[in-house]
Amino acid sequence: MDTARQPTLTEVARLAGVSVTTASKAINRQERISEATRKRVLRAARRLSYTPNLAAKSLASGRSNIIGVLLRDPMVDRLAMPMVIGAQSVLEQLEFSAIIADARGVDDRLTELGVMLRQRGVDGLLIVGDNQGAISSITASAKIPCVYVHGPTSNSRDVVHLVDDFAGAVTLVNHLLDIGRTRIAHVTGPKHSPAVQQRALGVTHALHEHGLRLAGRVRYGLWSQRWARQATREVLAKVPNVDAIACGSDQIAAAALEAVTATGRKVPDDVAITGYDNWTVFAQETDPSLTTLDMDLEHLGAAAVSDLFAMIGGNRVGGGTRHHEGTLVIRGSTDPRLP
Repeated sequence: MDTARQPTLTEVARLAGVSVTTASKAINRQERISEATRKRVLRAARRLSYTPNLAAKSLASGRSNIIGVLLRDPMVDRLAMPMVIGAQSVLEQLEFSAIIADARGVDDRLTELGVMLRQRGVDGLLIVGDNQGAISSITASAKIPCVYVHGPTSNSRDVVHLVDDFAGAVTLVNHLLDIGRTRIAHVTGPKHSPAVQQRALGVTHALHEHGLRLAGRVRYGLWSQRWARQATREVLAKVPNVDAIACGSDQIAAAALEAVTATGRKVPDDVAITGYDNWTVFAQETDPSLTTLDMDLEHLGAAAVSDLFAMIGGNRVGGGTRHHEGTLVIRGSTDPRLP
């Protein structure tokens, strides 16, 4: 074979001993191809260093094999980027690519970007919200498949993927109850945040289910270590027998841990502490490291883009919200056997 040119699908089919149609179906992961035949075709493709002609594939399918990813607010990229990475992992498997744009927190700009990307031929839009806050629905104006992640919309027919912050908080409190803690305080972020509200509701609900009440009032404040240290000192002064503090984020939990140990109390022996997020820079850098709730953001992004791809393919996925529970990660701030 002439190595100066790209191998063709016909040559792949010939080497695999199948028809060109069968080779195409195998490479494009279509159904009704046996696994043995698929493997034989893929082996032949690797041997010939064959890569699909995506331009020709797009022309044949009438699609661009590109989606638009709209970030409502790039200031929350710590949360957005894992979702984009999860989405990208699915896109790569499907031989799709993405154009990423940010709306700088402006809803009108979100709509404008959606229309612009449609005009540029993207097949669908993945709209990434910020901190579970409401997103303006752009589905009607975009006129292409849209899926929303990390933020609900006002349109009940939109497909939305959200972290289940209520369930995550319940999981953390149940863990504290399982290790014998009953005087649990809650120190968290700004009260106007939907994620904060759901986590606070989850904490109080879990305690109520066990006939318990929160130790003191919920301490709402800033996503700030300085504020969290002060809030924790206030909790310790008001409720000196507190034996656990469920924090609304790992950043707050790291500061709470510092404030507790500064009083001579031991974590977790005297006061157990939990975070939320599994943000490595805090969760694994404290001493002891933090028990926390991993929101599985990469999985969230992957699930959202899988729905989007199904919609692009003409499949009905059903509108509404899909809630995703996170994963409890137990570390030394609640288990003295762990670092």
